[in-house]
Amino acid sequence: MWFWISCLAAGGSLCLFSWVLTRPLRLPSQPAKAYSSHIGIQIIWPWVAVFATASQPFIPWAMRQALRKKIQKAGLDPVWRAEHIVAMQALAFSCGAASAGLLIWGYSLLALTHGAAAALGFGGLCLWWPRRWLTQAGRVRQRQMLKEFPFLLDMATLCVEAGLNLQGALQQAAANGPPGALRYELRHALADMRAGMTRLDALQSLADRTDMPAIRQLVTALGQADQLGMSLGPLLRAQSEQRRAERFLRAEKLALEAPVKMLFPMIFCIFPCTFLIIGFPIAIKLIGVEF
Repeated sequence: MWFWISCLAAGGSLCLFSWVLTRPLRLPSQPAKAYSSHIGIQIIWPWVAVFATASQPFIPWAMRQALRKKIQKAGLDPVWRAEHIVAMQALAFSCGAASAGLLIWGYSLLALTHGAAAALGFGGLCLWWPRRWLTQAGRVRQRQMLKEFPFLLDMATLCVEAGLNLQGALQQAAANGPPGALRYELRHALADMRAGMTRLDALQSLADRTDMPAIRQLVTALGQADQLGMSLGPLLRAQSEQRRAERFLRAEKLALEAPVKMLFPMIFCIFPCTFLIIGFPIAIKLIGVEF
């Protein structure tokens, strides 16, 4: 009798676990495509939405502000919020720890305490991955904007020197510039100006969203020129030349770092193979001479 009761309890527990696991799929559909075009995020989004609702009351305000800035820097859609990143972290930790625990338990690789510690450690690595992905997306986007910035600045300089005002020059740069993240942010700033925000405030908001020192310096210079009544043509020309010089210095720095980065694969991958090929015939001859 106890055998059938245990079987009934196991079956009920399995059904309850399956119901909890698949319940997000039966909830009202979330607009996953509005959050990301990545197919992986669209697949896991029902569970992300559930974890986000559960974790929202426990996120500190400082963490919420830091994640909001990182989301802006990464260029994610405005519908993304801090609880979505925390939910992805919780989901990654749960899946990573559960997978590692089942693998260790199935193969009996470690003792119970050591296996639990290893599973938690692997879950901690998975917990770190969404933050790493968000930070890396922001860095890649900033590098892309740094490449686009001198060209857009040149276009704005030519338009100002041709007789347009600053807003008209920025509109021409946003309309005819190369497609990319900086062009999108510039169009956002122009939309803010059309909505009634002052030009300086809109540009300051652009600098805050991109979080790039080059754009902050440009906005500061434009604010000072607006207050002092300076001509914008020479100012923009100087800013453009400075940005191009900085891009050349960045390229030179990367070129100088290349030999240092090549030391590790050369020492641990190339040199051992070379020494083995050179030293093997010599070792064979020495062994033959001894015998």
